[in-house]
Amino acid sequence: MRPDDLKYTETHEWVKVNKKNKIVVIGITDYAVAQLSDLVHIELPESGDSLEAGQPFGEIESVKAVSDLFAPVTGDVVEVNPAVLADLDILGKDPFEDGWLLKIQTTDFAELEDAMSRKEYDEFVEAEKGGEAEEKEEEPDDEEE
Repeated sequence: MRPDDLKYTETHEWVKVNKKNKIVVIGITDYAVAQLSDLVHIELPESGDSLEAGQPFGEIESVKAVSDLFAPVTGDVVEVNPAVLADLDILGKDPFEDGWLLKIQTTDFAELEDAMSRKEYDEFVEAEKGGEAEEKEEEPDDEEE
């Protein structure tokens, strides 16, 4: 089950906000990991790099595809998770705790206003799954005509 205390993006990143120290922790959701399956490589920025909200900050590669990772906030990378760099299986086992990717120092929490709650993200994922199922169902209909 996805944690309630996180924010979620349409590009399947999750964000944990700590307004006291102005740090946000970023990872990718269980849904993103499941969709990619069989992860083989990840590219992440280094500590000290600056990120801009909405812009790619790295890539994750599976045997199926290469996907960009998008920054939900503008800020500076203060830490990269070395465990994920060493073992991508962590993302499949625990994407919301041990599988965090970056910690970013930010001052603009307003950039997260469009981020979804857990409930909204769950509905978003179900809608995406439903769209995939509808497309698959339509294919046999075309063949019957």
